[in-house]
This record gives sequence, C-alpha cells and structure tokens, in this order.
Amino acid sequence: MPSVDEQILAELREIKRLLTPAPPAPPAAPKGLIEEFKMFLSQYKVLGLAVAFILGVYLGALVKALVTDLILPILSFVLPSGQDFNTYEVGPFRVGDFANALLTFMIVAFVIFLIVKVSKRYKIE
Repeated sequence: MPSVDEQILAELREIKRLLTPAPPAPPAAPKGLIEEFKMFLSQYKVLGLAVAFILGVYLGALVKALVTDLILPILSFVLPSGQDFNTYEVGPFRVGDFANALLTFMIVAFVIFLIVKVSKRYKIE
C-alpha cells in the first residue's frame, strides 16, 4: 500500500496534468495553391516586408539628397577656398566621399532609431 506522501504526490501530479492546457491543434493545411499562397503571405508578413523595404529605399534616397544638397554645401563654407567636400583630401587620403557616406549612414540610422522608439512607445509591431 502506498504511503500518504506517495498518495499526495500522485494526487498533485493528477491535478497538474488536469490544469496543464493542451497544446493548440495545428492549423489545417490549406487546400489548393491559392490558399497556400495566401497563408504564405499572411504567415511571413510578406506585404509588410515589401512596404518596409520600399520605404527604406526612398528614405535612404531622401537622406542622401539632404546630405548632398543641404548639409555638404554648409560644410563647404568651413573648408578652405570653397573646395568641394566630396573631393576633400587629408594628405594622400581622399576622405570627402567617405565622410559623405558616413554622414548619410548616421542620419539614416538615427531616423530608423526614432521610428523604432516611437513604434515601441505606441506598441506598434
């Protein structure tokens, strides 16, 4: 005959088994190519990814225009003799084009950081 402790332990195991929710049933497999395609689009959020990619491309182009057309002309006032910033050289190194790309990257990264921060604040995911 099992001891009282073993009976209590068996009863607690049974209670745990009854309280543990059953795993959800897997979704039914879609029937037909069109239904599979719709499931693929919704499961992997392909449309949202495509929209984000397109917006990212145009955001990059917008920031590049901002840097090239607004910020670099302001920086050219600082350079001696009105030299073009993209052709600026330090010794044997041409650093102007790299600095342009770095500045563009920093602005794009900052804008994306702000977008992520706002989306987290408003719980948009």
